[in-house]
Amino acid sequence: MDLKDRFAGFMRQRTGKLTHEMVLSPGRFGLGKTPERLQPDSTTSMVCGFCSTGCGLKIHLKDGKAVNLTPDPEYPVNLGMACPKGWEALTPLKADDRAALPLLRGPDGALAPVDWDQALRVFTDKFKSVLAFHGKEAAAFLSTGQIPTEEMFALGLLAKFGMGLVHGDANTRQCMATSHVAYKQSFGFDAPPFSYKDFEESDVIVFFGANPCIAHPIMWERVMMNKRNPEIIVVDPRQTETALAATRHYPLQPKSDLTLLYGLAHILIREGWIDRDYLEAHTTGFEEFREHVKTFDPAAVGRITGLGEARMMEFAESLRPGKRVSLWWTMGVNQSHEGVRTAQAIINLALMTGNMGKPGTGANSITGQVNAMGSRLFSNTTGLPGGREFKDPKHREEVAGILGIDAGIIQDKPGLAYDQIIEGVNAGRIKALWVIATNPAHSWVDQEDFRRAAAKLEFLVVQDMYHDTDTAKLAHLVLPSAAWGEKEGVVINSERRMGLFKKVHPAPGQALADFYIFKLIAKYWGCESLFKDMDTPEQAFRMMARLSAGRPCDFTGITDYRMIDREGGIQWPLPASPDPEGPGAGTPARPIVRERRLFEDGRYYHPDGKAKFKFSPPQPIPEPVTSEFPFALLTGRGSSAQWHTNTRTGKSAVLRKLYPADSLVEIHPEDASRLKIASGDWVLVRSRRGQARARASVASTVQPGQLFMPMHDVEVNRLTFPSFDPHSRQPSYKHCAVRVEKDPS
Repeated sequence: MDLKDRFAGFMRQRTGKLTHEMVLSPGRFGLGKTPERLQPDSTTSMVCGFCSTGCGLKIHLKDGKAVNLTPDPEYPVNLGMACPKGWEALTPLKADDRAALPLLRGPDGALAPVDWDQALRVFTDKFKSVLAFHGKEAAAFLSTGQIPTEEMFALGLLAKFGMGLVHGDANTRQCMATSHVAYKQSFGFDAPPFSYKDFEESDVIVFFGANPCIAHPIMWERVMMNKRNPEIIVVDPRQTETALAATRHYPLQPKSDLTLLYGLAHILIREGWIDRDYLEAHTTGFEEFREHVKTFDPAAVGRITGLGEARMMEFAESLRPGKRVSLWWTMGVNQSHEGVRTAQAIINLALMTGNMGKPGTGANSITGQVNAMGSRLFSNTTGLPGGREFKDPKHREEVAGILGIDAGIIQDKPGLAYDQIIEGVNAGRIKALWVIATNPAHSWVDQEDFRRAAAKLEFLVVQDMYHDTDTAKLAHLVLPSAAWGEKEGVVINSERRMGLFKKVHPAPGQALADFYIFKLIAKYWGCESLFKDMDTPEQAFRMMARLSAGRPCDFTGITDYRMIDREGGIQWPLPASPDPEGPGAGTPARPIVRERRLFEDGRYYHPDGKAKFKFSPPQPIPEPVTSEFPFALLTGRGSSAQWHTNTRTGKSAVLRKLYPADSLVEIHPEDASRLKIASGDWVLVRSRRGQARARASVASTVQPGQLFMPMHDVEVNRLTFPSFDPHSRQPSYKHCAVRVEKDPS
């Protein structure tokens, strides 16, 4: 009997008690409210749930259910456009393998349906037992950038302040930790400065390790709207789709980007192509940086990067003051063994040329997941809510005072990072793990490392919208969660814009929004008082607004969900005007404009109001190529129709037609000829950690000695090398040493 049959039988039994009743009658318990009263046959707007672009969609309802969608022509992000994923956003909700009820692994080793009451009792009993027997650091959670900010906030409150877990992290560690740390150290706060309008207002647009044609198609459409005839420069070892469309492509050697950036800074300083007035008024540390880059002679840098001195000079001249230059990066920079310093080297170029705070400028990080920005501000993992610090006693007191809790229960330092949590499991120190809306058995660097860890756990809980993800298959307990479109909340996109998720479709079976799962766990754990003022996500949002008061991300001027809906999303900051009833009660202190950048006044978030130059010497590649493993493997997005581990996009027959059915590996024609490999041949790609089977794609998109594989295929992370940036603990997915050969089978 498969899970679908088990579910049907279980629902016929109707054996559940309180929590089952809550699922069957959600209105009685506040589990089904939406931010507006939706008519059964109507149209409403909401934000797409895939990438960080944050596009607006019009959702068309019939009989109270979402049946179709179209891009929202009024939404300021996408202006009526959508990528293939956006058009198919409803399809994953209807998949046959949705998690529709709790599943518990029984003595026979199989997952079987149970009611919520039993699931929650098992959850609390197991976690409490582990903590009591092994100590307070013996359990951890791994969260996500895919759920609304209110759910991240609720999880952080429950896990850290209610359950007393010391360790918890989110999969934003895999994509955005580098940018978070880089901005925080350079600007004094994690503050992406740009608006998407800057794509349309630049004279020069530089993409470092970014392929927006594929990864962020709507952002690329905004670039195409630029009427200033911009120079578009792409810095990437691979000839990506964006590189093919660019004015110039600099195919540097993999992981030589930090050296390149210091070499460009050397030329700009030597030639006097810097904004001395801006440096003097708005930055610190430039003189030390000037000394640091003196040794990065353009001729030597040209040899190391493979670009040559003449192209270095050409590149530097494009950055000289007098033009609007915007500098953009994403995973090619972030997922590196020295990603933080590379991102800060980009920031340094923007500062030294005065390209900050003005239209068409900025050092601009393109985010990955739909709500990675929300995770960075409110997940209670690397910092306290509102971008506060665990180690700052004043910050702990502020959070405790607003939440009405004892400051003594707030720990005085962050817990372990993602990689350190997995290391702790493998070492036997962490015995129980709770995984929410992420799939590390597929996505984690050196994938087998996570799988080995999972096998050692006494208790693994997976909370997901599907019961058969790679990670859910390893779980002792699966908790069924509602998906995008089945719940409400706020997400924050790359340009700091808060947009709404709405409940426009019923969740299957007994699946619940993560917010209400966290509240139920709090009730069973005995810490429900944490949520005494937060019966709904919107009430949690108001609490988050209070926690943002006085912070750089202050959004106390946003009064409710309807305001966000009405304005087409709102960028933070938007503080409230002074009001006698306190933060969040007043009207906005400034006019709401649709697109707004930071640092227009030249003031940053360090106590002195200035940005800091940050730098370090480049470090060697952790796993260089050798005679045994002579190829450098690069990874990245392979199609605009795929998303991360393909858990959702793989449900769409339309999207599946837009990407290859088999795993692919790109190989240069010279290497293919030498190895007698033709396009379409099955090949084996091997690293020191594992093996992947893929079809060869012979193309000059990669350089000789390099291979490229899309990250969505499950085999790819059997190969990747687990090196981590020392400042952000972000893994380096973009380079490892491999060999390739024709599959003899």
